[in-house]
Amino acid sequence: MKNVAGTGFRDVSPARSRHTAGDQPMKALLLVTELEDYTISFANGLARHASVVLAVPRRRYEHLARWIDPAVDTRLLEWPRHRSPANIPFLVRLSRLVREERPAIVHLLSNTTIWLNLAVPFWRSAPLVTTVHDVVTHPGDRETGVLPGWATSLIVRQSDDIFVHGQALKQSAARRFAKRVDRIHVVPHPAIPRYSELAKAEGMVRSEAAGGFNLLFFGRIFAYKGLGDLVGAEAILGDRIPGLRMVIAGRGDDPWTLGERMGKPSRYDVRHRFIDDAEVAQAFLDADLVVLPYTEASQSGVLNIAASFGKPVVVTDVGELRSTVEDARIGLVVPPSDPAALAQAILALAQEGQLREELGRNALAWARGPNSPEAVGARVAGFYHDILAEAHP
Repeated sequence: MKNVAGTGFRDVSPARSRHTAGDQPMKALLLVTELEDYTISFANGLARHASVVLAVPRRRYEHLARWIDPAVDTRLLEWPRHRSPANIPFLVRLSRLVREERPAIVHLLSNTTIWLNLAVPFWRSAPLVTTVHDVVTHPGDRETGVLPGWATSLIVRQSDDIFVHGQALKQSAARRFAKRVDRIHVVPHPAIPRYSELAKAEGMVRSEAAGGFNLLFFGRIFAYKGLGDLVGAEAILGDRIPGLRMVIAGRGDDPWTLGERMGKPSRYDVRHRFIDDAEVAQAFLDADLVVLPYTEASQSGVLNIAASFGKPVVVTDVGELRSTVEDARIGLVVPPSDPAALAQAILALAQEGQLREELGRNALAWARGPNSPEAVGARVAGFYHDILAEAHP
């Protein structure tokens, strides 16, 4: 690593863009404090089409540096936590970094970094773009819910343009943030291949302990994730799927509070904790089906991990999940909050191995093709060029 002159920050990898100096590539400065899986896929894909500087907190990204493309100029910053007064001097240093890098565009990959509201008015030399993943906070999402709504809205209103992950979200974002529709751009959530790449690099295979038919529910466990509906579906299924194993993995609400509603608790493999990368990879390798029974959602990172493993899914008709799954033909869609319909879809895929394999092949082709990080990066770069052409006609 080397010191970044004049900033007090350290650089994990100097600029190694695939573009030559003569190309004078458009430079994008990406800023974000969390969303590691999304950010890595987004930055890696964009780096195929632009010069990318990625400025992120050291505490969250240093151990993930191996997954960031060397073409990305990664800056690991001593970024304070939300409640720290150290954010004030940090913003001064961050503003100095923006001035020294002179990016063509500054892109906030989330609208949840509240302190940036104080800094962005001083960055007007370049257009500001913000990605809004969730136009409204999901029910029961305690982590995002602690942030003041005015702060997450203000940063969007200060942005020249915003990105969302679907057409329906575009309309709701226009209403909530009072933005012109032509300043809101739809960019899909890219596939997240780093776990499947880890599995391949480590020579991982389906474990012998996986047994019969493995159903995986993965990710943060909050009210909107619909775990109660999945438990209801398992009770309805009874013994109709031989060897059914329900793997529930992630932090958040305790799944065992639903124990009395479980048809057969012995079917459940509950991992109520942080799941490290190797265990995530193994869980998806072992899964025959990934289920997203959400009662409310915009888009899903879990869906994009599953696709990179070639796993079929069952999702509910919320947010952009229906259009994503049906357009790519990667799974089945059921109404939200309907355990009986969820049970029927699970049973159908458990009994129809050929259909399951076809959906899995489609998922892998989608993750490696039109929804690959590189393909999504090309779309983002196109929007950047349009934004810059309007800002500097």
